Amino acid sequence: MRNLRNIRYNAWNTSTNFQGSAITSTCWDPAKDELLCTLGPDAVDGRIRLLRILEHVRASSVDVECQEVASWDAPSPNPDLAIDRIVSLHHFADSLTTCLVLEGGDIVVVQESEGSSPADGVHIEIMGSIDEGITAASWSPDEELLAVTTKANTVVFMSRTFDGITDMTMTADDLKASKHVSVGWGKKETQFQGRGAKALRDPTIPEKVDQGVISPTDDGKTSISWRGDGAYVAIGAIEEGIRRVIRVYSRDGVLDSASEPVDHMESALSWRPSGNLMASIQRLEDRVDVIFFERNGLRHGQFSLRSPEGRTLTKDEIQLSWNLDSTVLAVTLDDRIQLWTMGNYHWYLKQEICVESQPGQFAWHPEKSLRFGAAFASKLIQAEYIFEVAHGSLTPPYDHGAVAVIDGQNLKVTPFRTANMPPPMAMFELSISSPAIDVAFSPANTFMAVLHQTGVDLYQWTTKQHRSLAPRLLGATSFAKEHSREHLLPLQVCVTETFSIHCLCAGEEGPLIFSQMFDSSSGEFSPATTLYAGSMFGFSRLTQAISEDVVTQDSFGRFHGVASQADELYSVRHNSQLPWSEILDLAGNIIAIGLSRNGHLYANTRLLLKNCTSFLITPAHLIITTTNHLLKFIHLADVNSLEVPPDEPETDERCRSIERGARLVTAMPTNMSLVLQMPRGNLETIYPRAMVVAGIRKLIEALDYERAFAFCRTQRVDMNILYDHKPEQFLANTGLFLDQVRDIANIDLFLSSLRNEDVTQTMYRDTKAPKGLTSTEELTQPSTTGESSPKVNTICDAVLSHLHAQKNKDHGTLQNIITAHICKTPPAFEDGLRVVATLMKEDEQLAEKAVEHICFLADVNTLYDEALGLYHLDLALLVAQQSQRDPREYLPFIQNLHELPKLRMKFAIDDHLNRHEKALSHLKDAQAHQEAQDYTVKHSLYPAALQLYRYDVTNLAILRGLYATHLESKSKYRDAGLIYESLRDYAAATRCYRAAGVSCWRECLFTAQQQTPPLSPDALAELATTLAEAVHEAKDYAAAATIHLEHLGSLEAAIPCLCKGYLFADAMRLCLQRGKPELLPTLLDTGLADALGSSTEFLADCKAQLLAQVPRILELRQKAAEDPLAFYEGERAGGLDVPDDVSVAASSRVTGGGASLFTRYTGKNSVGTLGTGVSRATSKNRRREEKKRARGRKGTVYEEEYLVNSVRRLAERLEATRPDLERLVAALVRRDMLDRARAVEALAAEVVEACRRAVGDVFPGGKGEKGKANGGEGEGDEQGNAEEDWRPVGADAVLAETLEAAWRKQEPPVVAAFERMSLLG
Repeated sequence: MRNLRNIRYNAWNTSTNFQGSAITSTCWDPAKDELLCTLGPDAVDGRIRLLRILEHVRASSVDVECQEVASWDAPSPNPDLAIDRIVSLHHFADSLTTCLVLEGGDIVVVQESEGSSPADGVHIEIMGSIDEGITAASWSPDEELLAVTTKANTVVFMSRTFDGITDMTMTADDLKASKHVSVGWGKKETQFQGRGAKALRDPTIPEKVDQGVISPTDDGKTSISWRGDGAYVAIGAIEEGIRRVIRVYSRDGVLDSASEPVDHMESALSWRPSGNLMASIQRLEDRVDVIFFERNGLRHGQFSLRSPEGRTLTKDEIQLSWNLDSTVLAVTLDDRIQLWTMGNYHWYLKQEICVESQPGQFAWHPEKSLRFGAAFASKLIQAEYIFEVAHGSLTPPYDHGAVAVIDGQNLKVTPFRTANMPPPMAMFELSISSPAIDVAFSPANTFMAVLHQTGVDLYQWTTKQHRSLAPRLLGATSFAKEHSREHLLPLQVCVTETFSIHCLCAGEEGPLIFSQMFDSSSGEFSPATTLYAGSMFGFSRLTQAISEDVVTQDSFGRFHGVASQADELYSVRHNSQLPWSEILDLAGNIIAIGLSRNGHLYANTRLLLKNCTSFLITPAHLIITTTNHLLKFIHLADVNSLEVPPDEPETDERCRSIERGARLVTAMPTNMSLVLQMPRGNLETIYPRAMVVAGIRKLIEALDYERAFAFCRTQRVDMNILYDHKPEQFLANTGLFLDQVRDIANIDLFLSSLRNEDVTQTMYRDTKAPKGLTSTEELTQPSTTGESSPKVNTICDAVLSHLHAQKNKDHGTLQNIITAHICKTPPAFEDGLRVVATLMKEDEQLAEKAVEHICFLADVNTLYDEALGLYHLDLALLVAQQSQRDPREYLPFIQNLHELPKLRMKFAIDDHLNRHEKALSHLKDAQAHQEAQDYTVKHSLYPAALQLYRYDVTNLAILRGLYATHLESKSKYRDAGLIYESLRDYAAATRCYRAAGVSCWRECLFTAQQQTPPLSPDALAELATTLAEAVHEAKDYAAAATIHLEHLGSLEAAIPCLCKGYLFADAMRLCLQRGKPELLPTLLDTGLADALGSSTEFLADCKAQLLAQVPRILELRQKAAEDPLAFYEGERAGGLDVPDDVSVAASSRVTGGGASLFTRYTGKNSVGTLGTGVSRATSKNRRREEKKRARGRKGTVYEEEYLVNSVRRLAERLEATRPDLERLVAALVRRDMLDRARAVEALAAEVVEACRRAVGDVFPGGKGEKGKANGGEGEGDEQGNAEEDWRPVGADAVLAETLEAAWRKQEPPVVAAFERMSLLG
């Protein structure tokens, strides 16, 4: 589908300074991108001149001049050869050397200097000579071998230094090298021809076998052509008296094959660089064919050349040449150059360049695949082409998908929105008076201009009911006589919406732009006006459909407006010439999108990406394909806001994988489709998700719900987008949506597809936020409508309100109503069944259909239960008939229900459906209180029963008693005791409170004293003693003292309890209050001594723990800082004292070479099971490792964490005992035990101060960022991105959690200073 479009053309004519010498050969210097050519030798002058053709590109012109490199006399060394001839000219860019091979046998090397003037220091040397004479020569593509054929029928291979490598003689025996066996692929003889005798013959034997008859017009020349990789070389020569044959030699000079006999085959030979085919010429009586051979010498297809009008090709000297990437085959005739391409096994004539004389030599550029030079006797031309698709507008509604393909005098036009025609077929084929050169569409696809060799044809694009018709010819214009095709070469064409045609041509004075206006009323063109083009090389496509501008690009990347025949320079530009460019206008913001030859895509001067292969511009997107075989969509915005999506086709709708090598052809936003062409030539139409979703959004905004729904259905887009994109708009236009969709099944499909998810934030997130709306607002806006009720219910309610408002409800409306009820979340089965129940009264047949539909939407068993729950037995029977239930089961059941009273029927149904609370309410309504009580006990319905009977005092008391018994059986003694106490059952309440434990000792003593008959004093004393012992064991010493003092009257038992709880002040007060001061020196002082001993022991233990653990923590941290790998991995050198109890968790983990502590859990650079990916971290190992971590044994990696936690617990415990110590010191002072008070106070102050220092050492504030410094910037961070989804499991996870806990900043415990009493000094 791509045409060849010229982007560069210039010519150099030989001047009189060279005395009319003809150009005899040419070649490229790829390093300087310049042509070299030779003049002579000839009969007049026997000198050879080597010239370099220079091209000077300026803003106003492109000038070509020549620079003579060297010249020397070249007399013929062979008396049989009057004038020597150059058979090969090749330039070595790496050494500035040019090699000339002459027919007389000399091999000449011209060494240029590296100075500014090539003529300075040029060295000319004859490297060798072949006495027999040379017929052909060619250098290999890698420039390491020179293949030479001599007039003695020998082949010589030479090295770069012209040393002979091997030589072979071409003999008739070479023809036996290949045993050709053809199976007749693609031949007429192999096709089925019926059951006649002709079909019985061997299809592998053709009717006519070629004998290799030599063509009468054969020039007898020898041709040499290398394969692209330089591994083989083909030599075409005449074997005297036999036939013309193509011999294939390997790089080592071994004959590989010889071609099969072909009648009238001539000397033209070119091996396709890709290596699969060799092209040659077969001149038949009625035509000339380009024939192809495989490397083994067998024929492999052909195509016929097209004769120019008015003559045949019988006497033309034809040469063939493949370009660098094997896409174009150049065929040189006597008066023209044809460029052929192949797609989908069809050969297209893409360009035909008419010339004044026969080309002497044709040379493709060795690095730029579509650039060539052609040498004529007195002229040398340079030209460059690009592959470009001639497509129409991509702006709706003009996006007809129009694509025009040039094939000689045929123009194949296909509107892909109307028909998808596979090439080489086309929907319309237009005949052109001469070979077409370029095709252009107007911005709105109204006109199509076809540029050919003799003029321009203007066509009008017509449509009928959105279908494109054949383009209608409006008029044609011919180039003026003073600009005939001998002096004017048309290159490109452009057409506007105002009947204006602009043509870029190459003339003798330079590039020109011809402009003509077409008068639609008269059907004639106005006289042409001319504008000098300077360095402009082509027109740029405009994406704005209403644009009337004509824009050209010059060689410096600048854009010029030439619509008004004046050169108006645009403000936007590229940094350099970009062959593919388009101009788009975004609300006055002009952006030039350009693509370079090496795949760099630019927006103005900003580089977007470096691997683009093709692009298209629609009103919403810049669509590109990349060398990674991805199709990407870039939202159009200002230049700095253009965002190229990442290569994530799985997660980003703007990126999609495509077939390898696919290129963009055209896009149709109206159909939301895209046409791609594969490398072979076949087409593929796709519907990219980005285009489809963007199109659906526009249709929703335009309230075109019918088309939006149709695209959602055909393209399998979630239909929730119809609501989620514009929720308020949908709710306001629900009636319009129902009217547009209309079809009952479609409305049901929409309702059944709904779910409580905002697909615009999940599946179809809009990657381009609307103007004026921030990302936060975009996220919160759709969710505001669904806060009060689920989205699905909101939509269903809106649909139901419109359906119920209709006066005439037919079957379809009722079906939609039922669907809306069932599709709610949760499904409104009862509402749907009520609709069916209403229909049963009006139309039984319609009700049966409604039941069938509702049973289709939901589980029939659930519907059966819901119908029973409505107490509508006829409806339940109707639903049951739609199920797979056995009638012998449900018919008797429903019949029995019919026979019961109404309340009993409801109770039976609810009991059957396990609706026990509703069933209980029916029993209450039926005054069956005893049965209700039994039902309550059976199903544990106590809260519901208490609610129902809250005003029935008698039954409420019975139910509360049953509930208390239930709670007591469930060991909920406190709640049971409360209920018993409210029922005045104090004995049972006492029992429950006593069983509840120490928390209810007050309630237990209260209810025990309320019993009737009352308890005996001994029983009360026993109960109080039991409770006092229980609270004493629970360390509630104040409660124990209260029970002893108030309920047992024993001050002697209360004083030790108070001293045990460090409540010395209360103990001293009670001794004097009860008149027993004698207890102070006995019980109180004894309690003080016990408290002093326990406190002193506690403080000593704390001091010893700090002295042991804090230095160990500092030692472990120092080891970890000095050698973290050995510390955490457990690897230690031999001879060290390793404890026997070192944890296996550390020593069993071996790190691979180069790994560090911070790459331990990245899954990289590790060996063993982690390296092999075989996980041994099971849950059993994790539990074992967690136990080791909890123990924190010495020598393990968990020791430090255990010690740190131990210090934290000690500090917290010391802070909790501070009030007890203060009360103890105060009591000692009051009892005049000052020395003991000073001792315990000093010890407490010492321990507290030591704890404060330990907290400062163990929990340093600055070192809490260790993880950020080490783990965040180490090797783990470099590799974390690649493995961020990987997490350690099992035993490894325990160690990882330990390291993370150590790296995290830990808040130190708060330990206040110990304030001493001033009285003690």
